[in-house]
Amino acid sequence: MPLSNTHKSDLLLVVVTLMAAISWIFSKEAVLLMPPLMFMALRFLLAGSVLAAIAWPSLTRLSLDQFKRSAGVGLVFGVAMSFWVMGLFHVTHIGEGAFLTSLGVVIVPVIARVIFQEAQPISTWFAIPVAVGGLALLSLKNGFRPEIGQVFFVIAAFIFALYFTLNTRAANQRTVINRRGESVEKHRVPALPLTTIALLTVGTVTLTESALLEPWTPTIENFSGILAGWVIASAVVGTAGRFLLQTYAQSLATHSHGVVILVLEPVWVALFAAGWFSESMSATQLAGCGLIFLALLINRWGVLSKAIKGWARKQKTA
Repeated sequence: MPLSNTHKSDLLLVVVTLMAAISWIFSKEAVLLMPPLMFMALRFLLAGSVLAAIAWPSLTRLSLDQFKRSAGVGLVFGVAMSFWVMGLFHVTHIGEGAFLTSLGVVIVPVIARVIFQEAQPISTWFAIPVAVGGLALLSLKNGFRPEIGQVFFVIAAFIFALYFTLNTRAANQRTVINRRGESVEKHRVPALPLTTIALLTVGTVTLTESALLEPWTPTIENFSGILAGWVIASAVVGTAGRFLLQTYAQSLATHSHGVVILVLEPVWVALFAAGWFSESMSATQLAGCGLIFLALLINRWGVLSKAIKGWARKQKTA
């Protein structure tokens, strides 16, 4: 029996979370061999170039305003990824870092409410204290002495939240009021060119940072096939391939409940890190990660409850 588009979408989104999680491993291996910001630049410029080759016709149809908004999204994304990769470079537990980064999903509604005055569901305000409790368990396990890697990941989570909000606004058409009090229609930016410009902007931002802050000569002189493999795998599988597959998967379903599946990413990262790097967590760390995961589910409760009800109805009619 062939799968429905909805089931295909859900299955592909699970694959997306696996691709995103394995990219953490590729990235960690790469930053052990080269400066982290240089790695980000190579990864995102390569991934953005792959998408640009596919998205070229749609890129040429963008207006100047659409291009500027896409680049603005990429600029914020680039700053977030800069903090993220520094967290990955310094962190002692990759799985823990993945849960800390996922806090960005919980923070998104707060950013949308505070900055853009968007109304938010009550589940948001229940999720935040749970997430804070998880963060406290992770950062207070040895007294209040958070590791530098943890600090980088938490900062990245806040900036990712702003990026997610700006990305959503760029991808949807809306009306804004300009300085003269006139209504102006902001046309949506299609997903593929938006993602392409954002990735290329991230690459440009991190390349500039790397040129200013990191030594290049040792890496250039000692660049190896193994290092090239990690960079290419991270760019093609974890970035270009992941975003393309995610965009396609979300296009198959008319409902947004599939995004709940994306909360699996930090779980996969923790499992992969345990298998690849032989990482283990203390009971306190596991409890902290568990609370953050619970906060993610609470934050998605509206969509999650609809998905459960929809599944239950299908079972009754089957």
